[in-house]
Amino acid sequence: MLFKVGATGRESLESFFNHWILSGLALYGLGTLLWIFALSRLPLTVVYPFTALTFVLVYLGGVLVLGEQTSLRAVSGVLLVMLGLYLISSAP
Repeated sequence: MLFKVGATGRESLESFFNHWILSGLALYGLGTLLWIFALSRLPLTVVYPFTALTFVLVYLGGVLVLGEQTSLRAVSGVLLVMLGLYLISSAP
C-alpha cells in the first residue's frame, strides 16, 4: 500500500524517491527477514499457504484505507481465500 501511495500521480523517475516508497522498501526488507525466520522454524507446507493472506490484507487495505471500490465478486473471492486458508491450516 505504501508503494501505491508513493507512486500515485508521479511521472518522473526522481519523484519515485519519496518517503512512502522508502518506507515500503524498508518494510518489505523486514518482511523478508521475518519470512526467512518463519521458514527456518516451520515446515514449508505450513508457512507458505499464508502468503495468500496478503491478497486479503491488501484488498482490505485498499478498500478501508485507500477508499477503493469493492464488489460482491471481490468479497466472495476474499472469503474463498480465507476458507482455503482455514482448510489448509486445519488439515491433519
